[in-house]
Amino acid sequence: MKQIVMVLVLMALLFNSRVLLAQEKPNVLFISIDDLNDWIGCLDGHPQALTPNIDRLAARGVLFTNAHCVAPACNPSRAAVLSGQLPFRTGVWSNGSKRLLTQHPTAVVLPRAFQQAGYQTLGTGKVLHSSTGTRAIFEESFITEQRWSPLARDMVKYTADELPSKSTSNPRHVVRRSDGKSVVLPLNRMPSDRRPMLNDGESFDWGPFDVLNAEMGDTKITTWAIRQLRGGFDKPFFMAVGYYRPHIPLWAPKKYFERFDNVKIQLPTVHESDLADLGDVGKKFATEAVTAGSHATVVKYGQWEEAVKAYLACTTYVDDQVGRLLEELDNGKYGDNTVIVLWTDHGWHLGEKQHWGKWTPWQRSTRVPLIVVPPKNLASHFAKNATCDAAVSLLDLYPTLLEMCGISGSQQLDGSSLVSLLRQPGQRTDRHAVTFFGKGNVSVQTEQWRYIQYAQGEEELYDQMADPDEWRNLAGNSKYESVLRKLRKLVTSTVPPAK
Repeated sequence: MKQIVMVLVLMALLFNSRVLLAQEKPNVLFISIDDLNDWIGCLDGHPQALTPNIDRLAARGVLFTNAHCVAPACNPSRAAVLSGQLPFRTGVWSNGSKRLLTQHPTAVVLPRAFQQAGYQTLGTGKVLHSSTGTRAIFEESFITEQRWSPLARDMVKYTADELPSKSTSNPRHVVRRSDGKSVVLPLNRMPSDRRPMLNDGESFDWGPFDVLNAEMGDTKITTWAIRQLRGGFDKPFFMAVGYYRPHIPLWAPKKYFERFDNVKIQLPTVHESDLADLGDVGKKFATEAVTAGSHATVVKYGQWEEAVKAYLACTTYVDDQVGRLLEELDNGKYGDNTVIVLWTDHGWHLGEKQHWGKWTPWQRSTRVPLIVVPPKNLASHFAKNATCDAAVSLLDLYPTLLEMCGISGSQQLDGSSLVSLLRQPGQRTDRHAVTFFGKGNVSVQTEQWRYIQYAQGEEELYDQMADPDEWRNLAGNSKYESVLRKLRKLVTSTVPPAK
């Protein structure tokens, strides 16, 4: 009898020790933000940016000041982050490519790797490019219909009678809300450059909505994530929270616009002849209205300041939601043992190089905020309130999180862990980040240089220490031929030979 009791006691101790070990594994809070460029306070991207919560988060860990996406559009960027692989492996090159899970339904994407390691996985908002994909990779998920606005998708569609106005100087779609109020869209009263014949609502729009925060999609997904944290977990968790703002349309509750009343909005600094030293292909990337609208239309309708104001307002709104989420985490039982990562899928132009939107090879499209904060109970092992200027890629997040959480994976990964930089962010490295904008088009970023190579053979070279706005293309200057040779080799080492 005593032997049976001893066996039971030992089994109980063994079980409890396993539970303890599981509880000691760090949790992961994986925060993504859609279309946010460097217009946040800690990156000094715009003097009127107001992002106190993101700034405080950066002070808790390492802010990567030279981080870049793998592709400057939602679908390929997120596919790369979640798979840890380059477009050559995934086949996801652009927003027009088939989704990652359509091509690779059993891919061990990041949440699945954590699930296989014994984690509970949860996701909400925009994580992969589609809601279907997001639902498929998490054990629990929440997607809201009101993603980018307080309006359901069907409410923003033009009727057959309204559609002919969409391409005119008086576009007019009337939305009748459930509270009886009518709203005329687009708020900016601009014709559609991109899809004038489709009855979808015009997304290249901006302005305030007289609504409570609770009516916005990002508020709803934050509330859901907070409920999960309050509900508790019986094993370590990986939670992804994907915010939609500041993706267009740039609509936010009107209170976020009120601080700009009677305030002069500062426009991005641009150069009138910025495109003069580009080839035909580069000029086409700059001026085509592929993901938003045209600069000429914005200027013609006097909407540049209003657009900048709306982008800043939307950024402050999403910063408030990040603050709500972090406050709940820090004040709860998981605050000491959670890795926090905040990243954005790509940048966004607001008139720089006469472009609006993403899908260009320049740093305005490729550069992203990236913040990594180690668990508080391991903070002494990592840098705090530090910046890292090394060129890093969002591709590096997958191996970084595996290493920080002690998870071994067998899948092929194309990035490199950032853990050594989290410990010593000031160390010198030879890292570089590669961004693809369609097959054959590639940019390479080092700590000093940006090199762009188009499929048609055109090249651009920028010294970003001397020319951070990328106004002077040095590719045609023989003085920089040795630099060009080195950067071309980096492209060759990354891009597999054509089959």
